[in-house]
Amino acid sequence: MSQQRGIRNTVLFIFVFMAVVIYGFIWRMSQPPIMSKHELAVNGAVLLDKPRIFSDFELLDHLGAPFTLDRLRGRWSILFFAFSHCPDVCPTTLSTLNEMYSKLSEDEQQTLQIVMVSLDAERDTVAKLKDYIPYFNVDFVGATGNPHFVRRMAAELNIAYNRVPLDDGNYTIDHSTQLLLINPKGHYHAFFKAPHAEIALRQTWRSIAATF
Repeated sequence: MSQQRGIRNTVLFIFVFMAVVIYGFIWRMSQPPIMSKHELAVNGAVLLDKPRIFSDFELLDHLGAPFTLDRLRGRWSILFFAFSHCPDVCPTTLSTLNEMYSKLSEDEQQTLQIVMVSLDAERDTVAKLKDYIPYFNVDFVGATGNPHFVRRMAAELNIAYNRVPLDDGNYTIDHSTQLLLINPKGHYHAFFKAPHAEIALRQTWRSIAATF
């Protein structure tokens, strides 16, 4: 009797041990690969030596709600400084961000927001962005408003831009194309260099978030 009990205990132990090993393997495989700072840079993601604090601002989102620094706290944010009349780079980048974001899990999407900050408050009204932003993804956020806040915010985040007159009397805007990563504390954490690829964006963000 005691021998049979010993055999059962041994079999149970082996079963539990194998289950733990399998679970550990599955869990490890589900975790994002952790990249070194050099590997991140090779894939277009540049970590700042120290996350940078920047000033608060008062803008409106594309639904007319206040958009301030508080909206960048509590989860990761990717900021893209752009404008809706941009003919090529801006829509291409927003489409790439949609590809990247759409392939994240639901839990990951809850921890990351994509924000387009307009460099063209004159034309990018709340009403304009309300139609423009959801075209790329209904979860994305557009922000517009006082050019003073945008100018200061862009300067603190090393975003260069310049209004360029066109022959027809209209204008366009030349601007930096990097994507900025803001950590859940609301601090400038890293940036992604152009050209942007959705696979590299997804993998580097997962690595950075996993080590935060």
